[in-house]
Amino acid sequence: MRAERVFGFIRLIRPVNCLMMGLAVVVGAFIGMRSLTIEYEALTRLILGFITAFTLTGASMAINDYYDREIDAVNEPNRPIPSGLIKPQESIILATALTVAGFISAAMTNMTCLLIALASWIVSLTYSTLGKRTGLPGNMLVSTCISIPFLYGGAALTGNIECATMLFAALAFLANTGREITKGIVDMEGDRIRGVKTIAISHGPKRAAQVASLFFILAVLLSPLPAALNLTTMWFLPPLIITDIGFIYSSLSLVRKQTREEAKKIKNRALIWMALGLIAFMSGTIK
Repeated sequence: MRAERVFGFIRLIRPVNCLMMGLAVVVGAFIGMRSLTIEYEALTRLILGFITAFTLTGASMAINDYYDREIDAVNEPNRPIPSGLIKPQESIILATALTVAGFISAAMTNMTCLLIALASWIVSLTYSTLGKRTGLPGNMLVSTCISIPFLYGGAALTGNIECATMLFAALAFLANTGREITKGIVDMEGDRIRGVKTIAISHGPKRAAQVASLFFILAVLLSPLPAALNLTTMWFLPPLIITDIGFIYSSLSLVRKQTREEAKKIKNRALIWMALGLIAFMSGTIK
């Protein structure tokens, strides 16, 4: 197989997104334990959890690109499928293989994890096939998939959904919903062709920017709660402050200017702030 095609398959699954979801599982586990100390048996389950998150995220990316191939031909013509590097059927084969691998690793962890993995897969498939056209509800489906790994991490070690991780999952849900709404501004041209009813299409980019900023700010307002409830240590605060400043700055920038180029910058920066948020969550387990 040519190197270009191998790289095309790698691009198709968005490895950075997969790694972030795997890391979210790890963070969720440590949050649930409130410790960075882990025994061998628990480490095995944690590795399986990382594999589940990585593979199922990769599968969802491949499936999403399959259904988005017409939109991407307009918005992102250099992506693997619209560029002709990867055939649409090949993306489905890859997604199937990754899904099977994800379910096997979830089943090897425990029954709760298998049920969570199945629920996450159903939500992801619903978004790709039906939810994307619905605008805000579709954005929330994506954010649900983003927040589930935190719950999964706790379940991987205890077999239960930990209350502490639910708060962190809520933060991820809010921040990612803001990012998805911002993405709707970036993708307006292609979304209009397929009749996708994003806020940017239905109410204009200015209103979309306002709603996206609202979700970002809600995440910022909720973010001190883990420390206030003594769910984290003091090491949670330094990276959290940087994260919150980043989201506030991005919100102000988006409200001031709603061009496609600016929205694309904000969408990409939001990933950075979310990654810093993961670091904050992890740091908060250091005693």
